Amino acid sequence: MSKEKKKRQGSRFFRVVYACLSGIVGLIFRIKVVNPENEPLEGGYVVCANHISATDPIVISYAFKRNQLNFMAKKELFKIPLLRGLISMLGAFPIDRGGNDVGAIKKAVSIVEEGKCLGVFPQGHRYPCQDPRKTETKNGAALIATRAEADIVPVYIWCKGKKQRIFKRTYVVIGERISFESFEYDKDNQGEYTRVTGIVFDKVCSLGEDFEKKLRDEGKIK
Repeated sequence: MSKEKKKRQGSRFFRVVYACLSGIVGLIFRIKVVNPENEPLEGGYVVCANHISATDPIVISYAFKRNQLNFMAKKELFKIPLLRGLISMLGAFPIDRGGNDVGAIKKAVSIVEEGKCLGVFPQGHRYPCQDPRKTETKNGAALIATRAEADIVPVYIWCKGKKQRIFKRTYVVIGERISFESFEYDKDNQGEYTRVTGIVFDKVCSLGEDFEKKLRDEGKIK
């Protein structure tokens, strides 16, 4: 393996920010990464995770040490001059949550096709303190992954009570990479995006359930 492949992928600005702030972020959220070896060495994949807090993109970005993750952000944030420049340099790009933003989807697909990584929350909105299996999901991640013919890495953010609190332990459980081929995607069949979304989000939820069972068996939680 070449030294280049071992390096963290992403913009120079992001790598500087990560080096300077990752220690602080890890301390504030007391982040522990579970199964870090499941992070792929190279980019070109989609990360799908449950969504419990506005800080989830920060927490997941901390956990993925090899590749910079790019996230969609609501377009209103890009109307704030200083914030627009900062989040753009960190890999965020705007999406209109109020409509069918074809441009944002095309941008997301191109990011993955270029060998970069994209972070997506299939639930679409934050659902603190709720069982993710009982929440609605959207098909954006499946649409992007299938169009880019990309693998998906499932992730579960686990916090006690399913609510993130500063200085309280946050676990980021990284699941095994799901190959695009394993979906057996058929573009001519209706409902494929929903089917793929179901497969992926089931993996995400199972990660959390299995990890919580492990904590109970070890006596770390009641």
